[in-house]
Amino acid sequence: MLDAVARNRIAEAARTVLDGGQITRRQALDLIALEEPADIFELLAWTNRVRERFHGRRIRLCSILNIKAGGCPEDCKFCAQASRYATETPRHGLLDAESILRAAAETRRYGVRGVALVAAWRGLEEGPLLDRLCEQFQLLERKGKVQPHASLGLIQNPRVARRLYEAGVRCYNHNLETSRRFFPSQCTTHTYEDRLRTLRCLKAAGIRVCSGGVLGLGETREDRIDLAFALRDLEADVVPINILNPIPGTPCENNPPLHPLEILKTVACFRLILPRQQILVAGGRAVNLRDAQSLVFAAGASALMVGNYLTTLNRPVEEDLQMLRDLGLEPDFGPPSPDREQAAVPRAAG
Repeated sequence: MLDAVARNRIAEAARTVLDGGQITRRQALDLIALEEPADIFELLAWTNRVRERFHGRRIRLCSILNIKAGGCPEDCKFCAQASRYATETPRHGLLDAESILRAAAETRRYGVRGVALVAAWRGLEEGPLLDRLCEQFQLLERKGKVQPHASLGLIQNPRVARRLYEAGVRCYNHNLETSRRFFPSQCTTHTYEDRLRTLRCLKAAGIRVCSGGVLGLGETREDRIDLAFALRDLEADVVPINILNPIPGTPCENNPPLHPLEILKTVACFRLILPRQQILVAGGRAVNLRDAQSLVFAAGASALMVGNYLTTLNRPVEEDLQMLRDLGLEPDFGPPSPDREQAAVPRAAG
């Protein structure tokens, strides 16, 4: 049975957002504490309206390419690419330009125009590696006919961020991962402040910030809400929500899975806290949400990662496109190819 108090709290929070206001941390904590399925589905009915109010029926699609796999020196407990963990995930050195262009062609075959190059290492500094990457970004845009995005670790030097912008990178992913309070228990080789500094460097260079986190690390509901508010304060442009897929060999291998309704409720709270941001459901959705995947859009998701993830397989792109059609939603494949850019109709950032 739908609880009258819960129903009023949900409606009050959602109407505040629909009217252009912001919900409080107390309101968000009340919502994420909902337990009854009927109350959670009532929340989703409202967050679906919020998504349509700010983002319409278009769902932004993006893809990633792991250009350097494994061997990362950092100790993030959830990451199968850390060199100190004995996992069976792929490991390879930096891909050459030809391999990257082939992957871009495969992505374009499905119409997706935004491709993020991702590498497992600590971060980027000035030097030959940065020079090589900038050449690859320029080639990807010119010959691959996609807009290059990136996720290349820590950036502590503003000049590095400017170089990436000059090479054509317009969106950079660097997740806060979790709350400031919980972060030190998940990583000791760099700090939460290092991550914030990276995001500030990117914003100063004019690069859109894609930053979110991982659910299921052992964090509390309060940690999830604090992460969402930190991203609001940061004015992130895109907020990816990943759900832990425990990989054998990592310290998180025995973490219990989150219930699908817990995941959907969390996405819904992020939508109410971040109504104007693109909320991207990314890694772990298939294994954790199973048959409830389509409900992420009612929960407020306005973007979807398609294709394979860094170390695990995703479901076929055709199935995701069919899911959107079945829901009456429209795929937004991202920025047009450079040779059509002048004729394109401008779209919202994200």
